[in-house]
Amino acid sequence: MARSLPTAAVHWQGSRRDRRALAQRHDWSGLSGLEQLWAALAQRYGDALALDAPHAKPAEQLSFRQLHQGIEQAAAGFAALGIRSGDVVALFSENGPRWLLADQGLMRLGAADAVRGSGAPIEELHYIAADSGAVALVLESAELLQQLQRSGALPARLRCVVLLQGEAPDGPPGLTCVGWEELMARGAAAPAPPMPQGGEQRLATVLYTSGTTGEPKGVPLSHANLLHQLRHLGVAVAPNPGDRVLSVLPIWHAYERSAEYFLLSCGCAQTYTTLKQLRPDLQRVRPHYLISVPRLWEALLGGFEDALAAMPASRQRLLRSALALSRFHGLSRRTAADRTLAPEPMPRRITAAAAALLSWPLHRLAAAVLWPKVRQQLIGGRLRTAISGGGALAIHVDGFFEAIGIELLVGYGLTETSPVLTCRRRWNNRRGSSGQPLPGTAIRIVDAESGAPLAVGQRGRVLARGPQVMGGYLGKPEASAKVLDGEGWFDTGDLGQLLADGTLVLTGRAKDTIVLSSGENIEPGPLEECLVACSLVEQVMLVGQDRKALGALVVPKPEALAAYAQEQGLDLGDAALLKALTGRLNRRLQGRPGARPDERLAGVALVEPFTLDNGLLTQTLKQKRDRIAARDATAIEAIYGR
Repeated sequence: MARSLPTAAVHWQGSRRDRRALAQRHDWSGLSGLEQLWAALAQRYGDALALDAPHAKPAEQLSFRQLHQGIEQAAAGFAALGIRSGDVVALFSENGPRWLLADQGLMRLGAADAVRGSGAPIEELHYIAADSGAVALVLESAELLQQLQRSGALPARLRCVVLLQGEAPDGPPGLTCVGWEELMARGAAAPAPPMPQGGEQRLATVLYTSGTTGEPKGVPLSHANLLHQLRHLGVAVAPNPGDRVLSVLPIWHAYERSAEYFLLSCGCAQTYTTLKQLRPDLQRVRPHYLISVPRLWEALLGGFEDALAAMPASRQRLLRSALALSRFHGLSRRTAADRTLAPEPMPRRITAAAAALLSWPLHRLAAAVLWPKVRQQLIGGRLRTAISGGGALAIHVDGFFEAIGIELLVGYGLTETSPVLTCRRRWNNRRGSSGQPLPGTAIRIVDAESGAPLAVGQRGRVLARGPQVMGGYLGKPEASAKVLDGEGWFDTGDLGQLLADGTLVLTGRAKDTIVLSSGENIEPGPLEECLVACSLVEQVMLVGQDRKALGALVVPKPEALAAYAQEQGLDLGDAALLKALTGRLNRRLQGRPGARPDERLAGVALVEPFTLDNGLLTQTLKQKRDRIAARDATAIEAIYGR
């Protein structure tokens, strides 16, 4: 249960239903490191399928026994290459069994990995390898190694490079370079390394997240951080051994990674897919569980809408009417059970209960006849529970999946918190909320300016404390002091409020970081600096929180814009001018060193200036982003509505 404080704070020890849910899972309390998990799983599940990579070259499948054997062999191979307990190794690769074997092989050795995808900007990979103190590289391919070599000198401390795919080329002088097969062959011929010592507080991994200046910050996570997630995510989902899981998010992302460890610990079979192969794999694998971000659920809803638009008018009317009725039924049930974001008076709850009862027969008919077919076409038919994280889920998307019989459980957290802090439960699924804290987690709401504690229901900055919270950024004590106080409270940078039952409702971001619906984090400052250098732009503010792509509110230079419009043969009020301006600004963004694909504008809107007089600038001339967004809300909607 929650131990509530007089102010808006809750230390969640776990409700009765939380404890009941966790009692049905293995608690893994005897583990002192994640590397100990795999031997237990091999003994428990043996030859049952653990990992499936049908799109790898070659395609790979591993049972739980083979997974454990591969981890032991990889650990011995790394030891033979000179990697030691306490070392950090940079792991830059994409999803696949070999990633997990390398990741856990290093942990089995007592080492840690600094992780990122192989498609990240080369400058960023160079920075991570240097900042983390990596003594070796594990890379996707020889091509990535060549790119790293061409772009600059590799750290002098490197002892070896391991390639997960393809043959290893000759490395730089004095640097051993081996392919995956050679690593495993060395491991097969070498003795097993001793089990790591030091307990749960040992460093397990380093993940990198952008700071306000755009410079990545290393987030060191311990085995204790990761084991907390492994032991407590069972309050959200209750998978059975043999359940199928489809993995599409980057495996190095904190969210996907913790979910993968947890689902494998439950005996699930995980299939790696790609965005390109997702739709056919949904039909082929027919997963029981899918861990993803809001953008995927938006895309699935969009696919339904596209299919609906292509149907005959009579069938469209039938499905739209049935969907509206099932949405109404779901909302009525939640209102009657007091599962909305605002306390409902008893007369309203009684009315809602009557409405739910009256709508139940037709909803039940649709649930029996229509929605199984929709679920089959969208996600293979077996998925009934899913977790969405990495950003806020739009309420209309949430309501659609509720209507067709899929329970979406939204989780909330950050890389710095391993990542899950809160999640919705099946028995307490408040649509629009981020759910209640995981057991052992404390959430506090404070005033965004003064830091004074706020009362329940008041909006403020969200602080968190718990076993999953990092101890501080790698080598950055000043940055650590800005987000962690002496009592271990972590400033999430988000704004929100707590409900009386401990449910967290997020209301915005205190930090400038923009999180797209894909889960990608964008630091607007450097991009805005690039855009404001354009001769047509006086001021600019990027938007896009929980949207598919960035947008820009542009205060133009009137004369320069008029001349540009005349040059293009366009009128100032012409929509084509905005399109041309969007293209021009995107070309500037794409020309930046290390530009990422998601640093692209979906559109622009021309707005009035941000000034001291209209309250949109601070005394130091910094933009008040929340006030600008409120003033120009219509313009923002126009960007995404075009």
